[in-house]
Amino acid sequence: MRRAAVPVLVSALALTAAACGKAGDDDSDSGSSSDNKSIGLLLPDSVTARYEQFDKPFFEAKVKELCDDCTVSYNNAGADAAKQAQQVSTMVTKGVKVIVISAQDSAAIKSSIQAAVDKGVKVIAYDRLAQGPVSAYVSFDNVKVGELQGEALLTALGDKATTKSKVVMINGDDADPNAAQFKEGAHKALDGKVDIAYEQSGLWKDSTAAEKMSAAITQLGKKNIAGVYSANDGMAGGIATTLKGAGISGIPLTGQDAELAGIQRIVAGTQSSTVYKAFKPEADAAAQLAVNLLEGKDIKSLATQTLTSGSGDKVPSQLLTPVSVTVDNIKDTVIKDKLYTVEQICTAEYAAACKKAGLQ
Repeated sequence: MRRAAVPVLVSALALTAAACGKAGDDDSDSGSSSDNKSIGLLLPDSVTARYEQFDKPFFEAKVKELCDDCTVSYNNAGADAAKQAQQVSTMVTKGVKVIVISAQDSAAIKSSIQAAVDKGVKVIAYDRLAQGPVSAYVSFDNVKVGELQGEALLTALGDKATTKSKVVMINGDDADPNAAQFKEGAHKALDGKVDIAYEQSGLWKDSTAAEKMSAAITQLGKKNIAGVYSANDGMAGGIATTLKGAGISGIPLTGQDAELAGIQRIVAGTQSSTVYKAFKPEADAAAQLAVNLLEGKDIKSLATQTLTSGSGDKVPSQLLTPVSVTVDNIKDTVIKDKLYTVEQICTAEYAAACKKAGLQ
């Protein structure tokens, strides 16, 4: 993918009205999970808006569409790796046959996955490639996500994209294997073109990212920062607040996940870009893999690639294509795909900016 060409997703995202359980609930079922058609869904946190708002209801709806007598048990780890390990154990005890898991800590969950597989449970890694003997993995091309972020930052910098321009880089949590891939892709785009003068992990937390941004300003001087790479929109929110508090405006700031708040910041000009990873196709793909494994069907036609996890396991994988979003293509991406409506984006606070951006 290149800066100048942003593909338009053709699959419409129709928001479902499926109810979302509270983050960290010990048990949120769409039916009994003790029969032989039970699927577990374990998501990592509720801080990242996508999981409860989109991934969970989309996954549940697709499973129901594919298998009307299948049941889904759901848990959210609440950003607690130990809690997620216990949730895996509980799912196995309940008799769940397939577990779809987005690992809070990809290495820490390895033993839990091994224990589940030893009991005959199939495990699918969702969005994050967990270690251990997983049967399949579905996500996006995460190195490309980082490349898109880096390229978008360079585009926003324009003629200021020089080897003397100081860029702050706030990466994700090292416990998440995706974070390393985003970082790899971003460095691939940025290295040799700008000066990455300050680089730290923001742990996927807005508060931590804000603290790191404040430290970067102290170290580099607010007049010497040309742009900021943030690995996701949640952290970008904390960074944007710090930049505003320091009196810094008009510099590029990246993101990822196309969160509503991130899209609104792009409209307002306090964030320059995000990366849209369409949640419905990802959740649908995971649901199809889960149902196929549950019913003993082949998944080779679905998981056509092979990736090696941190534990050295070769994992059949299905990778989807991410899309860069700027103010120029909001209409053709998140609005066209019905992720958000114009009304949701263009609240009273953003009405003037939306009009300027051509959204109203």
